[in-house]
Amino acid sequence: MIHALAPGATVIDVTHAVDPYDVLQAAAVLADAVPYLPVGVHVAVVDPGVGTQRRAVALTCEDGRAYVGPDNGVLMLAASRSGIHSGVELRSPSEGAAGVTFAGRDVFAPAAARLAIGAAPLALGEPIAVDSLVPLSVPPAMTEAGGLRVLVLSVDRFGTLQLACSRQEFAALGSSAQLLVTTSEARIRARRARTFSDVAVGSLLVYEDSFGRMSVAVREGSAAEQLAAAAGDWISLGAE
Repeated sequence: MIHALAPGATVIDVTHAVDPYDVLQAAAVLADAVPYLPVGVHVAVVDPGVGTQRRAVALTCEDGRAYVGPDNGVLMLAASRSGIHSGVELRSPSEGAAGVTFAGRDVFAPAAARLAIGAAPLALGEPIAVDSLVPLSVPPAMTEAGGLRVLVLSVDRFGTLQLACSRQEFAALGSSAQLLVTTSEARIRARRARTFSDVAVGSLLVYEDSFGRMSVAVREGSAAEQLAAAAGDWISLGAE
């Protein structure tokens, strides 16, 4: 659809691997990806509210980027960093259209294509107040007796757990190299590491990933399997 309306546009397909309906995970993936993408129009469609009264929006930002997607928070981590200065609620497809059966194809992609070829946002819909957008925030790591309680944001195909925990939050555990990772199903010792080769094959490690988030992994194995953990679970990290 984008190429049909904007044949000169370069389309970068970031991922289709976000868990179904997981708006927070999608928002984090988008926010992590945008700094490595050229300035342009970014589309994100994880839309469990499709068919309801949720708005379809296009946001323009101070850094020259635009964001198109549902107004359910999925755009907000990335767009807020870009500095949102205006937004519009997208109009429905033109009269005479067969109707919207898939908003990603029928609403968001055409809007993104039109923005990419220079259409003014106000040509796509009616202005909305920026402060009326549905907010989204990543739950912070919480201090608990003996350590931190953190949310698992996502699990990749290797079974690595990406945590909603920054280096600064992780520093609350001190400098101990030996850690304890606890879930509802398991309690396993781990090592604070810089890279996978710092631990033996099959061993658990906690490290800072390329997006600046702390992650739990198993060298040549699956932390998700060892810990019986999934995206959306809360786990505990403690120093030994």
